[in-house]
Amino acid sequence: MLNLWSNSVVLALEASTAAGSVALWVHGVLVGERDVVMGVGREDRLFPAIQSLLADAALDPSAIGAIVCGEGPGSFTSLRIAGALAKGLAHGVKCPLYAAPSLLIAAASVPAEAPAFGAGARGVVHADALRGECYVLPVERGGDGVVRAVGPLARLQGSALRQQFLPEERVALGASLACPDDVSVSPHVSMLPNATGEWQYQPVDLATWEPTYGRLAEAQVKWEATHGTPLPSR
Repeated sequence: MLNLWSNSVVLALEASTAAGSVALWVHGVLVGERDVVMGVGREDRLFPAIQSLLADAALDPSAIGAIVCGEGPGSFTSLRIAGALAKGLAHGVKCPLYAAPSLLIAAASVPAEAPAFGAGARGVVHADALRGECYVLPVERGGDGVVRAVGPLARLQGSALRQQFLPEERVALGASLACPDDVSVSPHVSMLPNATGEWQYQPVDLATWEPTYGRLAEAQVKWEATHGTPLPSR
């Protein structure tokens, strides 16, 4: 089974929060990265950032051997933009697309000097999921600094998160309403090589893959509550 990093050129993008990022590797070496501000109403900055990375590396898009997209959960709008862009590029250049858990990328982005996730330590990365809930991913950092998931992605009440995990075991993806004093981190896709797991051996099906939103969009929830029926898919 081929590893993602067996490809000579790898492009990655992450947009589960307002702090998006893109990165490019050539023969396993990080040759460029960009920070991209995401948010409702903002113009698309992901694609220009990708174009800039490729131009700086003197590469044509056809040289891309694999694409990685942060799969969420997180911002519904930003994830849709990143997911659509990643699928479109993968289809256009005919390369595999891999989906990396955004909370795992966040865990890999935790600085080594942070009080959580020391070498050999286990902890949890969490993000606000609205309505008093949090997305939670248990992780472990090895002695080499590489992190991996040691449990499934879950959704917990904020009170349950505080009861089940000590402050020194928790890291928040961005600002946390449930645990405002927790160490905060933004996922940066340049840290992708430090986020290991089965995801890097299993390309997604381009025809059916969508980001992991975690829950329905708020607009859909309000529509269904108002009309008393599920929103039609067509």
